[in-house]
Amino acid sequence: MNHFLTEQEIKIRDLAREIAETHIKPVAAKYDASEDFPWEIMNILAEKDFFRIYIDKEYGGLGMGVMGLVIATEELSRACGGISLGLAGTALGVFPLLLAGNDEQKKKYLPDLAAGNYLGAFGNTEPEAGSDAGNIKTTAKKDGDSYVLNGAKIFITNGAKAKFYTITASTDPTKGSRGASIFIVEDGTPGFSYGKKYEKLGIRGSATCELVFEDCRIPQENILGKEGMGFIVAIRTFDRARPGVASQAVGIAQGALDYAVEFSRTHMRGGQAISSYQSVQAMLADMATQIEAARTLTYTVARMIDAGEKDFAKGSAMTKLFASKVAVDVAEKAVSICGSQGVTLDCPAQKILRDSKITEIYEGTSEIQREVIARHLIKESASIK
Repeated sequence: MNHFLTEQEIKIRDLAREIAETHIKPVAAKYDASEDFPWEIMNILAEKDFFRIYIDKEYGGLGMGVMGLVIATEELSRACGGISLGLAGTALGVFPLLLAGNDEQKKKYLPDLAAGNYLGAFGNTEPEAGSDAGNIKTTAKKDGDSYVLNGAKIFITNGAKAKFYTITASTDPTKGSRGASIFIVEDGTPGFSYGKKYEKLGIRGSATCELVFEDCRIPQENILGKEGMGFIVAIRTFDRARPGVASQAVGIAQGALDYAVEFSRTHMRGGQAISSYQSVQAMLADMATQIEAARTLTYTVARMIDAGEKDFAKGSAMTKLFASKVAVDVAEKAVSICGSQGVTLDCPAQKILRDSKITEIYEGTSEIQREVIARHLIKESASIK
């Protein structure tokens, strides 16, 4: 369908699709099995300017906003949902800087991030705090012209591979969410180390690990915005990042459909291709319709964000909720179409299904998204009366 993409957006889409087919698809199974980090793909993405997409032009970016990132992430995820996270996870780490950083901070870090000289990551999740920055236990205590960080972050995408981290920490635990702040922490800072590396069900081509802070001293100029702004910046970061997760889910679902259609055309049952069976055709039709609906919703919200709309949190939550559900449902149908082959490790469909599940969990579970949507609906209803 025509989504009225600009000429620049079409070029990014086509280039991302070419990289996905030529470079990612042939090695997706290898990285899934080994859980190694795909530096070779990251280097290609950097060479082709993919890390510039969402960064403002004045700092070396292409200025294509959330929509550009969504288009690229979808196409890369079509070949591998895990490998695409090297780019998407960096964007998540950079969003707090784009939202709350001053010009000096942006000039210091954004040009290198745009060039793909190093990756970024966002450190928010803790054992007792997921999307809720108000429950974080990591602390940042002011000491002269520095802050001293203590605590740990878990399940961090690009952990131990990134060199640029934005970290939420409490500068005043007595204030709850109003005491949260966000800091830039560079790889190699004394007191900053990496803990457990997680072995995962899916997205195994993505690095996920624990971050540990033990009397980690960082300069006061590394705080983003002011003390107490961390919760607001974190929420705004998630609101902008969730269409990216949705686009990952759409790409994963599209990859599942692509494989299911090819499999159904080329595999025979009872002397005829299984694509000739009405039950299979019905599943393929439903899969395609679900994907198109999820893609349209995701693109619409991405456009809203880039257009400067103020109230897009509900739509952002909807994109992630719906697209992630579509990804899991479509991947399950793909496995069913493949029959007994679908549950063997040689079949790409089972990997796609494993990758799809993460989209319902990270950056706010589906349950969290429903809460966000419901709160906005209730607030909107109350404002009408």
